[in-house]
Amino acid sequence: MAEYKIYFRESVEKDLKGIPKNDIKKILRLIELLSLTPRPPSSEKLTGQDRYRLRQGRYRILYSIQDIEHTVWIVKVGQRKDIYR
Repeated sequence: MAEYKIYFRESVEKDLKGIPKNDIKKILRLIELLSLTPRPPSSEKLTGQDRYRLRQGRYRILYSIQDIEHTVWIVKVGQRKDIYR
């Protein structure tokens, strides 16, 4: 299976600014693993959307997968209360 390339929306940088550095390291490690397995067992497909959600502690990572291009786009990172806005 080919590796997927990870891309971040520009807004994700802003999302990460308010998160403690220890948590950011864990989040980025989890995102890095998406290049090998974009649909890990711990991911959940969002209803009515072409997006997935992963949890890292109290934070959520929303992302979309483009299988033809072998890319994963990180759309948003934040706490549950902030992520679905």
